[in-house]
Amino acid sequence: MSQQTTSVHATGVEPDERTRDRVLTAVLEHGPISAAQLGELLGLTPAAVRRHLDSLTKEGLIEVKLVSNAKSGAGRPARRYVVSKRGQTEIGDDYLQIATQALNEISGIRGDAGVVEFAQRRFALMEAKYQPLVDAAGEDVAARSKVLATALNADRFVATSNSLNSGTSMAAEQLCQGHCPIQELASSFPQFCDAETEVFSRLIGVDVRRLSTMASGGHVCTTHVPTGRAVVRKLAVVPAGPQNPVSSVSNHQQERP
Repeated sequence: MSQQTTSVHATGVEPDERTRDRVLTAVLEHGPISAAQLGELLGLTPAAVRRHLDSLTKEGLIEVKLVSNAKSGAGRPARRYVVSKRGQTEIGDDYLQIATQALNEISGIRGDAGVVEFAQRRFALMEAKYQPLVDAAGEDVAARSKVLATALNADRFVATSNSLNSGTSMAAEQLCQGHCPIQELASSFPQFCDAETEVFSRLIGVDVRRLSTMASGGHVCTTHVPTGRAVVRKLAVVPAGPQNPVSSVSNHQQERP
C-alpha cells in the first residue's frame, strides 16, 4: 500500500476529486498563487496542476488575477490564482452567514453606528499589533508603508508597497493587498473597509485614500499613500469601546494621485 501511495504521488496522479479539493484549498489558503508554486506546494506535475486549474476555472470556482512585479513594477503582469466568490461558497461559508446575521441584528438595534463601532473594535487589534513595527521605521512615510506591507504579508494579506513618482511632489506608495479574509462580509458591510483604511492612516501617520477594494469588485485592495510632501503626524491610539470609539481620520483631504 505504501509503495502504491508513493508511486501515485510521485507521478502526480491521484483520484481527481481529491486532487481537485487539494488544489482548491491551496488556492484559498495561499492565493494569489502561481501554477508553478501550486505544483511545488502540492507535489504535482505541471500537467496535473494545469488540468485542475483549467477545470476549476471553467467551473467558476477560481479566477486569474494579473499581479505586477512587486519589486520593479516592470514587465508583463504575472498570472496568479485566487478563489472566486462561488468557490468561497462551495468550500463553506457558515461563518459568513452567522457573521452577516449578527451584524444585521446589530444594525437593526443600533443602526449604522453599531456596525461602525464593531468594525473599529476588530481593527483595533490589528492597529495595536502593527503600531510598534511601523513606529520602528521612523518618520519616513514610504518606509512606514513598506513595513506595514511586510506586517500584512506576514499575516497572509499578500501585501506589497510599491513606490510611484519617486523624487517628485506626487511621490506616493501604492499599498496593495491581494487577499482579504472578510471579503464577502465587507461586500455587505463596507464599514469594515472604511475602518481598515482609517487604521492604515493612523499607522502610517498621513491621510491615505482607498482606490479599490476586493469587496467592491476590485482585483486587489489598493491604498494610495502620499509621500511627496507628507509629514508623519503623531496620533495617540485610543482603544475602541462603547465609551471611547476609535476616532475617525479623514481620508478625503489629500491630493489625488
